[in-house]
Amino acid sequence: MADEPAQTEPKQKPKSGWLNVAVDYGPLLVFFLVYKYYSPDNAGEDTAGEILAVINGTGAFIVASLIALAVSKLRLGKVSPMLWVSTTLIVGFGALTIYFQDERFIQWKPTIIYVLFAAFLLGGYARGKSLLKVLLEAAFEGLSDEGWLKLSRNWGLFFIVLAVVNTALLFTVSFETWLAAKLWLFLPLTFLFTFTQVPMLMRHGLSLEDTEEVVQNPPHE
Repeated sequence: MADEPAQTEPKQKPKSGWLNVAVDYGPLLVFFLVYKYYSPDNAGEDTAGEILAVINGTGAFIVASLIALAVSKLRLGKVSPMLWVSTTLIVGFGALTIYFQDERFIQWKPTIIYVLFAAFLLGGYARGKSLLKVLLEAAFEGLSDEGWLKLSRNWGLFFIVLAVVNTALLFTVSFETWLAAKLWLFLPLTFLFTFTQVPMLMRHGLSLEDTEEVVQNPPHE
């Protein structure tokens, strides 16, 4: 009688923990800290000092984003399409900011990303396809196709809201206030919105083990 094939243990999905959060939001924190370090005390009056702070902060933002990309590849074993797009635009708009010494380029970058992602997700939803799974390269255990489709729609709509808010801030507040809003407004809003999606996802089959992964790895710009 032939030997029965040995049963193999099911492969455990690697857990990224909070490393993903550092990869996603660490560069923004670096941008904020470097800008604050170089920002003159009389910000708004010392134009040359303000421009220098923006340029130094943007340069640090670019370097930190490239490091985050490398960490994602080396430690997590992958770079999601969303991270590729975000990093490419950070480098591109950051270079324009430094070259023209105009902070508006880096300020418009989030709006452009939000609009692109919203169009991508809602366009897929209109065709009955969940493209969020493609952007995240995620496979949440048990989540049904309907759950993925609803999540894509909801995130597409939320990206439109973020695009409107970011654009409004560009015309109404200073660069320093806008930058602070990226950390203290947009980041909490993103995590809060992610939390609101968990009950819907669990109704569509998301496993308890994957709820932490959903919360720790929301789509981002």
